Amino acid sequence: MNHFALTIIGRDRTGIVSEVTGILYQIGCNIADSSCSILGGQFSMILIISHPELKDQHALTQAFTPLEESGLSVYLRTLKPGGEKHPDLQGEICMISVYGADKPGIVYQVAKELGERQLNITDLNTKLIGKKDTPVYVMMIEAVLNPGIEIEDVEGWMIKLKNEMKIDISVRSITPVEL
Repeated sequence: MNHFALTIIGRDRTGIVSEVTGILYQIGCNIADSSCSILGGQFSMILIISHPELKDQHALTQAFTPLEESGLSVYLRTLKPGGEKHPDLQGEICMISVYGADKPGIVYQVAKELGERQLNITDLNTKLIGKKDTPVYVMMIEAVLNPGIEIEDVEGWMIKLKNEMKIDISVRSITPVEL
């Protein structure tokens, strides 16, 4: 199986996911992993896809011409073997929620603290909510706790940031469910 990373970005409009997945279905690709979001009015999508026969990304690229003609930017990259595999992350998964007045440095300060503690951030999303004149910055981080680190440890590390930046930070455990 040959794996590719597909990135699409452009002005948000209805139907993009349907168009992209329709093309992938028509050419026989499988979606192994994906993430989609609206970032400041721009729709962004990154997918890890596979195809049993196609080895050359150029053969796939032509299928996305209609998307580019509609104003979307499309980038396709061949992954080296093993690049499609989920990492074997050991440890408890936690969700770190951050809320506060919008100001520079929130993402950096929280990510720096987690990075210095060797926590692996597996997902991070931010957005502004609330009214235009009083926006609230929201950041949601999924991270993997190293063995021996507890939720209470992470909460303790965040106290200084909460006070200095005047933001609310909460940490909770996520229990994975196997089907």
